[in-house]
Amino acid sequence: MGAATEINRLRWQCRRGMRELDLLLLQFLDSGYADLDANATLAFNRLLDCPDALLLEWLLGRQLPSDKEVADVVQRIRRRPAA
Repeated sequence: MGAATEINRLRWQCRRGMRELDLLLLQFLDSGYADLDANATLAFNRLLDCPDALLLEWLLGRQLPSDKEVADVVQRIRRRPAA
């Protein structure tokens, strides 16, 4: 799968139908995803497989993922400045 195809797939997965999640995830995809190493890239993909309610809890800082690599990606997303 080419890089552009992969980004398009991720962009589609980042569109959750919940404005807050869409903004956080798409902004990170556009401005932070390229900085991830291979393990963090896999963790981001695992993050996108999680239910929206859980993602929202994590991204708002109400809960932390038990998966350390996913937790690191969540922290990266939370540290990104708002657009």
